[in-house]
Amino acid sequence: MKNSELRKLISEYREIKQKIKKKNVDSIKLSEKIKEIEHRYFHETGRRLKSDFTQIG
Repeated sequence: MKNSELRKLISEYREIKQKIKKKNVDSIKLSEKIKEIEHRYFHETGRRLKSDFTQIG
């Protein structure tokens, strides 16, 4: 997976997280999408997406 594709995954993850916070609703569809993104990120990089966000800021 290219770096641009990883950045796209990360931005999609952030957008979904913001939607959940703003609407204050944890829909099943959005949570499934988040799990899918986290799985793809781990498969490609070998790192957890959540842990990378805590290191960034």
